Amino acid sequence: MLLLWPSSAACCRGDLLSLCQRWVENCRRADLEDKTPDQLNKHYRLCAKHFETSMICRSSPYRTVLRDNAVPTIFDLTSHLNNPHSRHRKRIKELSEDEIRTLKQQKIDEAFEREQATQELNESNAQNTVSEEGGEEQEEEATPLTLEERENKDYLKSLFEILILMGKQNIPLDGHNADELPEGIFASDNFQALLECRINAGDEVLRKRFEMTAVNLEYCSKTQQKQMLEICESCIREETLREVRDSHFFSIVTDEVVDIAGEEHLPVLVRFVDDSHNLREEFIGFLPYEADPDILAVKFHTTITEKWGLNMEYCRGQAYIVSSGFASKMKVVATRLLEKYPQAVYTLCSSCALNIWLAKSVPVVGVSAALGTIEEVCCLFRQSPQLLEELDNTISVLFQNNKEKSNELKEICRSQWTGRHDTFEVLVDLIQALVLCLDAINSDSSVRWNNFIAGRAFVLSSAITDFDFIVTIVILKNALSFTRAFGRNLQGQTSDVFFAASSLTAVLHSLNEVVENIDVYHEFWFEEATNLAAKLDVQIKLPGKFRRAQQGNLDSEITSENYYKEILSIPTLEHIIQELKDIFSEQHLKALKCLSLVPSVMGQLKFNTSEEHHADMYKNDLPNPDTLSAELHCWRIKWKHRGKDIELPSTIYEALHLPDIKFFPNVYALLKVLSILPVMKVENEKYEVGRKRLKAYLKNTLTEQRSSNLALLNINFDIKHDLDLMVDTYIKLYPDKVEFQEDFIPSNNSEVTKDA
Repeated sequence: MLLLWPSSAACCRGDLLSLCQRWVENCRRADLEDKTPDQLNKHYRLCAKHFETSMICRSSPYRTVLRDNAVPTIFDLTSHLNNPHSRHRKRIKELSEDEIRTLKQQKIDEAFEREQATQELNESNAQNTVSEEGGEEQEEEATPLTLEERENKDYLKSLFEILILMGKQNIPLDGHNADELPEGIFASDNFQALLECRINAGDEVLRKRFEMTAVNLEYCSKTQQKQMLEICESCIREETLREVRDSHFFSIVTDEVVDIAGEEHLPVLVRFVDDSHNLREEFIGFLPYEADPDILAVKFHTTITEKWGLNMEYCRGQAYIVSSGFASKMKVVATRLLEKYPQAVYTLCSSCALNIWLAKSVPVVGVSAALGTIEEVCCLFRQSPQLLEELDNTISVLFQNNKEKSNELKEICRSQWTGRHDTFEVLVDLIQALVLCLDAINSDSSVRWNNFIAGRAFVLSSAITDFDFIVTIVILKNALSFTRAFGRNLQGQTSDVFFAASSLTAVLHSLNEVVENIDVYHEFWFEEATNLAAKLDVQIKLPGKFRRAQQGNLDSEITSENYYKEILSIPTLEHIIQELKDIFSEQHLKALKCLSLVPSVMGQLKFNTSEEHHADMYKNDLPNPDTLSAELHCWRIKWKHRGKDIELPSTIYEALHLPDIKFFPNVYALLKVLSILPVMKVENEKYEVGRKRLKAYLKNTLTEQRSSNLALLNINFDIKHDLDLMVDTYIKLYPDKVEFQEDFIPSNNSEVTKDA
């Protein structure tokens, strides 16, 4: 066990010089007498066994250090006589027994004086403790902090400040990959570099702790960094969850599965109405993804209720935005939660177009592959303005006789067109331009495009000129045309959502009619696909996988048309019908019909509404359910007989912010619950920052550098944080880390004095 020299932060240079001289004399090292204090501090160490126990401070979680003014006094003056290797050692100054006794007594006196000073400080702190007013039951007096405890808390606070800064600024913990550095070269990670920078900037707490540390020693272990980050994450999340609990009612929304340092995670967001009557959607963390849907459902529920402390009895909605292939598993999660909490309605999320959501959930491999190809094509052209310009030129040539259509498609290509209600209609119009443009990029013999872009263009061109891809997007376009207007209304104004709920029956009726006459409809759809394939000079054939499976089967005479009817058209339509029934359950539709509470909807219905019949499902959520009927009557009269210059509020947001809404407590409670349903859009964009910041973090951070802990700090950078709470939590959870570590590893280039 090795010790640093005493900290120079607590004494002037003259005191340090005097102290170092006493060290050299007591060590009996005449060869060190000409060394400067700085040289001694930087290059020499001394074993702890040469110091009295009272001179050693062990309250640090990192390393053992000495108290100020500590002087070595314990030496074995005879061991060298029996050591043959000591004959070449330089002569050292010998101390008499009286001198040794005097030094020991001096250190005992100094230790006693320090203890007395600490005791007086503690007594002073105890006298300043203020009791509660009333005097009958005084609070238990807090145990005063010792000087070492106070210094340790300040030290931990500095570490937490650095971690929070790294999170807010999106700075990864690891700065360099050790495998990329030449052998023998040491480079600090980002955390240690920021800590050193802070020390150099004058942080005396850190300087006192680390100024004698070897330059290649890790200041804070990876394990401790992870522990502290988990506390940061928990404290930041708790600030949001406290508001959620105060609001009582909330909804849970997940976004698409993301890759964080090689592991799949589900981003989780929460919707609630805050004290200022604003609907907010905030990111609260990542949940590790499980392949088994039942295990995922259990962990999902456990994390929300036990780890995050939300009461699912107050959950009024759940929605899951997932990539193709994950939809069926998340549906299991939704079903399990509905079994436990019937009022947690399973809905569509307002940020996702209905047709895209339906397409992603279709359990057909070809559909998942086609959607992935579409995303890759879109990402390729968004990489640079030059690629979009090339696509614009191709569109101009193809649609030179239709300028209006040409300009419309160019504008669409510069937007997130893969998330539109009419994505597949757009794709059918664009596919010829995409193929010609990709072929031009791939065959360009100049150095205009790099090898990566040219290679991707070749792969994507081959993918979208496959007949399986063409027939898939054509069938999706036609099958989803029956839900396009319905889905657009769901993302429209409040009145659009209300009337869309009433039109669901007609949509389902149309889809069922198509299924009953699928032979006729599929014939037209397949003909459209073959015409498009002919335009692109694509051969019409069955998928290679199916052809290989049928080799040697002489009885197989299935045609391409029949194959795609059975494998694609029928499963897609049946799935769309079932999904619409699931996400627009009877309970969900009853909730949407309560939107007639919004004055503008009430006006369109000529104030002839009966919300109380649909509000039964929320009866237990109302403050005064017995007066609901009378209150709704007053609410209708208020708007029916309003002044001519008063406009009817058109959204829930406007209704919640009415000055006199407090006089309608039941109406207010109903509007709050309706607004948090995931299908309702967030009216004020400044309160929908959680999802946008999540997307920005994922876009700006390399996969291997992503951290679920730092991500929460970065996305919620504006949430207040309590450093004292973080420090106290850390000390409570990891009391063993508060003590100084006993072992210290010196720098490779530092010289350690040999024992006398």
